[in-house]
Amino acid sequence: MGTPLVVWGASGHARVVADIIGLSKEYDIVGFLDDVNPERCGTEFCGARVLGGRETFDELRRQGVQHVIFGFGDNRARLTLGNLARAEGFCLATAVHPSATIAADVAIGSGTVAAAGAVINPGARIGDNVIINTCACVDHECLVDDGAHVGPGVRLGGKVVVERGAWIGIGATVREDVVIGAHSIVGAGAVVVANVPARVVAYGVPATVRKAALTDGQG
Repeated sequence: MGTPLVVWGASGHARVVADIIGLSKEYDIVGFLDDVNPERCGTEFCGARVLGGRETFDELRRQGVQHVIFGFGDNRARLTLGNLARAEGFCLATAVHPSATIAADVAIGSGTVAAAGAVINPGARIGDNVIINTCACVDHECLVDDGAHVGPGVRLGGKVVVERGAWIGIGATVREDVVIGAHSIVGAGAVVVANVPARVVAYGVPATVRKAALTDGQG
């Protein structure tokens, strides 16, 4: 039996997280939390049940559940709720798919998810509550800060910095030594060859800033 764990979130990304957890054998999922859709309480999801929302914390602790992992993409929410979960006495679990390739010296923070086919090369540092999504490549000496999301198929060149809460959309390519500013959004398929400021939306080939970001990340 693995360590009991609850997945906070019950949508598409939660399915991915649950699959990784199931393959790792380190944790056993006791259920899912959903604060957005309270009517789902008691329904089946990914082989377990939706237990409710954060109002279940006391009962979970009484049952000996001490670990939580997030199963949703909203960067700002992962950052905020990560602090809340810790304040409530929970530890943030980390999930790495068995097919991910992680260099021996890579530092990965708590709550982070590395999906199938992800590659994280030597010298990289990955913060807390980060998503390195399916087949994304984080090259040598990159820094991906807390709450960021590196989308499916993204390619980060060496020494790229992805600041706190930034979102890089599916299939984007980021040239070496580039900085993606905090809470910015890089659109799908973009080719980023110059630094992106904080809290903007940038896309295109080459990527250019198109507008201010309205939110701190995507849902």
